[in-house]
Amino acid sequence: MTKQDLDGLRRLVSDACRVLAGRGLADGILGHISLRIDERTLLVRCRGPHERGLLYTQPDDIRLVDLDGATAALGELDGWAVPNELPLHTEILRTRPDVTCVVHAHPPAVVAADLSGLGIRPVVGAFDIPGTRLAARGVPVYPRGVLIRDRRLAAEMVAALGDRDAVVLRGHGLTSTGAGVPEAVLRALSVDAIARISLDVVKAGGTLTDLAEQDMCELPDRRLLQP
Repeated sequence: MTKQDLDGLRRLVSDACRVLAGRGLADGILGHISLRIDERTLLVRCRGPHERGLLYTQPDDIRLVDLDGATAALGELDGWAVPNELPLHTEILRTRPDVTCVVHAHPPAVVAADLSGLGIRPVVGAFDIPGTRLAARGVPVYPRGVLIRDRRLAAEMVAALGDRDAVVLRGHGLTSTGAGVPEAVLRALSVDAIARISLDVVKAGGTLTDLAEQDMCELPDRRLLQP
């Protein structure tokens, strides 16, 4: 991979971090995104010497590390620190070859919905077709409100995730996955949107009802949707 290619991927990840913060999924310095480069290395949002917060992430904040969090290229971590929860990313990348990008964020609505006993269910239809299909597959919950900072805890979270696209972290936030950065970010946004809608429905005195099967069958395959 050329330096130009790598620089383009750094910008892709940094822009995605800004989207997460801009949409309210990651306040302050919390949250991070990683992108697999090869079998041993990944790009990940790190904290720099002049930390600006996720909303102001720059490509220079996206550093190349290996699966053990060590420097993957001379000087890559000089002045930067990897996320405390780097194992959250690396354990997924070790065990899920279908995943290229991992997003970790702290959306308040997702936390509140889970603590209220509201799961991420397919309660919407054409409002968010990919989100509906994601919810229909099931969004599991990792039931420990801990900082996932070692491989033991990360393995527990990965076991809860299974082969799904996202997992809610109780009292903490969410982790979403994707075959690329856009897919992983959009999945996080979908989980957040469904959590917000679910909370609003319950606050309004309504009852959450899953989309009817006949309506689910009418929804087109998201891969056929044109941008």
